[in-house]
Amino acid sequence: MLIALNKPYGVLCQFSDADGRPTLAAFVKQKDVYPAGRLDHDSEGLLLLTDDGRLAHKLTDPKHKEPKTYLVQVDGQITDEAIASLARGVVLNDGPTLPAQAEHAAEPEWLWPRDPPVRYRKLIPTSWLRITLREGRNRQVRRMTAAVGFPTLRLIRERVGSYALDGLAPGSTRIVG
Repeated sequence: MLIALNKPYGVLCQFSDADGRPTLAAFVKQKDVYPAGRLDHDSEGLLLLTDDGRLAHKLTDPKHKEPKTYLVQVDGQITDEAIASLARGVVLNDGPTLPAQAEHAAEPEWLWPRDPPVRYRKLIPTSWLRITLREGRNRQVRRMTAAVGFPTLRLIRERVGSYALDGLAPGSTRIVG
């Protein structure tokens, strides 16, 4: 079984939490499924869950290089130079990243409001980009955009390999395999 969840902002990628924070248990009712990968507490979007260990390994092991695509809102008007740097790969404190696909993006019409909203500053614009990675380091997209001078404000995973959000509402699930 493979389940797609549109993980809301502020939800932990686990089924229980001793501190009482929101978890996957509030959204995923199927038993004996586990996340194939993770999304940070402050990230949103596609999370795949499965009861198949081999499939989870294929989706998450870097040697299989399943591409993961993110829609990213950044602080400031991102430049062509910053996009080119992301595409070449940037050096982080744990070493250089692999080259990524990176491009300017418009704020999508399908985007849901975030609770709480992203901070708004009248004199500093925000912009959007789409980035596809083939590796999965901790907080990698956030660290990459910060390294090129544009901190991430909002991060939404749109796709993992051939699986996509495809209109799935926040907090909703769909069986995809």
